[in-house]
Amino acid sequence: MERIMINNIKNYINEKIKIEGWIYRIRKLKNITFIVVRDKSGLIQCVVENTKTNEKNIKIESVVSIIGGVKENNNSLNPFEVLIEEINIINEAKELPIEVNKEELDVSLETILNNRVISLRHKKLSAIFNIQNIIVQSFREFLLKRDFTEIFTPKIVSEGAEGGTDVFKVQYFEKTAYLAQSPQFYKQMMVGAGFERVFEVAHVYRAEEHNTSRHLNEYVSMDLELGFIKDEYDIINLEEELVKYILASVEERGKKGLEVLNITLPKINGIIPRIELSEAIKIIGERYNKKNLEGDLDPDGEKLICKYVKEKFDCDFVFLTNYPRKKRPMYTMPLCNNGTRSFDLLFRGVEITTGGERINNYSMLIESIKDKGLNPNNYESYTEIFKYGMPKHGGLAIGLERITAQLLNLNNVREATLIPRDRTRIIP
Repeated sequence: MERIMINNIKNYINEKIKIEGWIYRIRKLKNITFIVVRDKSGLIQCVVENTKTNEKNIKIESVVSIIGGVKENNNSLNPFEVLIEEINIINEAKELPIEVNKEELDVSLETILNNRVISLRHKKLSAIFNIQNIIVQSFREFLLKRDFTEIFTPKIVSEGAEGGTDVFKVQYFEKTAYLAQSPQFYKQMMVGAGFERVFEVAHVYRAEEHNTSRHLNEYVSMDLELGFIKDEYDIINLEEELVKYILASVEERGKKGLEVLNITLPKINGIIPRIELSEAIKIIGERYNKKNLEGDLDPDGEKLICKYVKEKFDCDFVFLTNYPRKKRPMYTMPLCNNGTRSFDLLFRGVEITTGGERINNYSMLIESIKDKGLNPNNYESYTEIFKYGMPKHGGLAIGLERITAQLLNLNNVREATLIPRDRTRIIP
């Protein structure tokens, strides 16, 4: 008999079916036992006569196969239930390290992550990643509809894309290599190769010695690069459309998860505000008396400018533009007065995107590499394509875990990370 998923049982009233899943809850009476079974699609109440079961083997979270008839019956889960004719224990569960079938998983984040796989059986934790999946699907859909090509680039590289020392070394046969900080070079190379519009969703690696609620050493980056642009505002406008598309998709497809997590999605009415970084620093100083910000915002500054934008424009997002050259990588298109054609997108007090226009002139790129104190000879495989015709182009990168955490009001980015990697955690 073919297995039926729980969310399809409504189509089998008065029929015999087979379901398989985990035992979510047990309530034993004198003559019968109520067993709630869970699969990925939902919960179903099942009823069995006690003479047909071996109660010692029926334990919470054991995996079972059940054959029985579907009958109409109003209960707290569904207007129907399964009357068990046969129940088989596929795998008996031992005592659980954490109680995953309570309404709230009231243990510390450390305990949750130490028991990560079993913790994901909790409905609120699984809801996080169901919504995260919608975010990724929406990102892909939006770009594919606009003729972008999905690419898959190496994660073992000879140099870091961002420069600096925040890279993980890898012994690569007789050579030293590094884990990729970003697909940046490859995105640009593929624009120059003639694809014009490319994107990638993949893991990236940063050897930053942070241990905060917003940083990870391995995370998923949603990257895109677009050729034949006018300037960075083409990228900003594209991302604004993208964010609106993602929000609409989550609202439409993620209703169940949003309800479980008690989340109301933010609304974007009109355009997302755009503020030059220098102006943002001025606003923070005058309005909130926060001084000594030079060329960038610290985490508190990001929260304050988002607070200002929320109060003034009723928007949870803000684009900050024209970051100084010293704060941007070597490939960033410069502006006069040591500015750049770059931007960040902040969402509820946290930066979730960095992007901008890139340098497309070979000589300018070589000089920019030198200005960063780097050796252009180490980047020849990247810079070579710029000799042979490179259009004006730009792009961005969105941290998947960060946008998920901010969207769902999570306190720590690790909550939005399936299997976190930070300074202290390398298992499971």
